[in-house]
Amino acid sequence: MPRVLGFFATAVLAGLVVACAARPVGDFGRAQPGVLHDNVMPAVGSFMAKQREPVSNFNQTDQEREMHDRTWRFLVAAHSKDWMFDSEAELQRTRITRAKDWMFKPDRYYNWLKREYYQSSRVRYATLGRHILADLDTLPSTFLSICAVLEVDKNREVALASLTDLAPTAAKDVAARRYENTHHIEWFVRAVNYRYQSYSYALDNLLVETPHEQSIAVDNSLQQLQAWADRASRYDFCSGGPKRLGQGGVTIPSRFQTMVPDTEVIQIK
Repeated sequence: MPRVLGFFATAVLAGLVVACAARPVGDFGRAQPGVLHDNVMPAVGSFMAKQREPVSNFNQTDQEREMHDRTWRFLVAAHSKDWMFDSEAELQRTRITRAKDWMFKPDRYYNWLKREYYQSSRVRYATLGRHILADLDTLPSTFLSICAVLEVDKNREVALASLTDLAPTAAKDVAARRYENTHHIEWFVRAVNYRYQSYSYALDNLLVETPHEQSIAVDNSLQQLQAWADRASRYDFCSGGPKRLGQGGVTIPSRFQTMVPDTEVIQIK
């Protein structure tokens, strides 16, 4: 009976949590602290996650907390009205539900951009360009935070192997925390690639819908984002930033090298 009551209470609490699941964000898209999102929802999620996967009993290190805060802006996009499913992301982060981000379709961002009212169709390119540049500005520090967590995991393994006076659950908790960190990093990798795919889909469709010369600058920024997405897919978080376009290596050819210049004239009212 206590077990049944426990599940019932958890289900009720989870239902209340779902009603206000989206996590608030502050400057630069970093998560804002709060009792609901930092204590209540993780407690519910830990209980539910224990039924299906490893859950560590360790406190978070400063590096792990920093990584979670910095990666959060890539897992959601409040500026685009939930085009990356903010509520689902928060339920996934707190482990109340299983991962669902791998089912997201890349057309959601373009559909949001298309619905937004702009006096000039050029502004949609400007909006897309700003969002890409915002990602590029924060990716270096985010990669560094992930690199720091990878180092923490290595240090735990060394300490576990060399020390003897440890709690009986130490080895289990080390393995569980590595599992948790690995899955969060994998989520970030999927998110960065999803952003690149979403932006690319939007740019391609804007070119068909409202072709403008502004697309060239957006495409240049998008190529830089692709370099970061490729690096994330290789789990290359610690080797330094990707080369700037045109600085060594092979430059990705632009999809707009043969584009016809835009000659539209906008009447000033």
